Amino acid sequence: MKRRTLLKTLATLPAAAMAGNLWAAPASKTRLLFVFMRGGYDATNLLVPISSQYYYQVRPNIAIAKPSTELNSALPIDADWGLHPALRDSVYPLFSAGQVAFVPFAGTEDVSRSHFETQDSIELGQALDRTRDYRSGFLNRLAATLNTDRASAISFTDQLPLVMQGGLQVPNTALRSIGKPAVDPRQAKMIAAMYDGTALSQQVRDGFVVRDEVMKEMIGEMEGANRNAVSAKGFELEARRIAKLMKEKYNIGFVDVGGWDTHVGQGGATGYLAGRLDELGRGLAGFAQEMGPDWKDTVVVVVSEFGRTFRENGNRGTDHGHGTVYWVLGGGVQGGKVRGEQIRLEQSTLFQNRDYPVLNEYRAMFGGLLSRMYGLNAGQVEKIFGTPGRDLGLV
Repeated sequence: MKRRTLLKTLATLPAAAMAGNLWAAPASKTRLLFVFMRGGYDATNLLVPISSQYYYQVRPNIAIAKPSTELNSALPIDADWGLHPALRDSVYPLFSAGQVAFVPFAGTEDVSRSHFETQDSIELGQALDRTRDYRSGFLNRLAATLNTDRASAISFTDQLPLVMQGGLQVPNTALRSIGKPAVDPRQAKMIAAMYDGTALSQQVRDGFVVRDEVMKEMIGEMEGANRNAVSAKGFELEARRIAKLMKEKYNIGFVDVGGWDTHVGQGGATGYLAGRLDELGRGLAGFAQEMGPDWKDTVVVVVSEFGRTFRENGNRGTDHGHGTVYWVLGGGVQGGKVRGEQIRLEQSTLFQNRDYPVLNEYRAMFGGLLSRMYGLNAGQVEKIFGTPGRDLGLV
């Protein structure tokens, strides 16, 4: 751990200590890891609607082929759905073992298609038609409801996310930074100083200025949507460390993964999105493996703020959508199936003629899931989400 990260982590301890002994092994065996795919991923190419001819009509460049003997075709799930081939060696074996379920047509009632508004809506876990408390995230309320004897929570993020904010003190620790420039500002200054007084001095300084300008230009909307989340590659590298910490010290965890805002050059069976799904899938498989026997008492929920347009755009990408697909993984998950309410995907069934509709509202779904996981009663679920839970048979 870098000195700066260590100091940052230690700085959280005095406040965290007031919430209980967070460095002791969690009393409850049940563990929950919430993985947030920031940027709105293209769920339509993750869980492929292979029975929809309309899907293949409106995605001439980025559609995933129906299951076949070809390696780049969708992995078979059932008559209506296939899985992206990038997950062949990671998530698909877990799915085949009955340890992964997918919930399509999932999401929030927020129709703003704004990264920030919809991310906030999910993290708050509060009704949109009431006054919302922006100091209270639903994972903090869950941990408080379970009380500190049964729940020790942590956020694997640079800053404490909204979902973990609230009355209970929760520590956070940054994961390794991935995707930053090979030369940081301090090093750039040192290199430039080495060339002072030489013929190359101005060229070196100008080169670093141009590099910084290009970096800012490229970051754009994607970095904003990511909210400093670790990359999919970063998650892949750190997933086992997360598992070790959750086995030893914590039973509610949060991590966000960025890089899913694919307006341009998304790709199909191969390409940008396929690479990110491959990295995320390998990270999740590594987490499951590292959990060992504790995997049977662990649930991982993977969500994104929204899905993307059903049709591809003119840049061979997709734009902000509405409904999406959630993943639920774990040794005790009733997996190997696509869960929740579903409809056939055709032009007439799209939301506002462009997106997946939301049929499985996220607060109800999570309420039902957490009720089964922790034995919460109706009043406790209502306290966390402001709505009764809906049991989709996930665990």
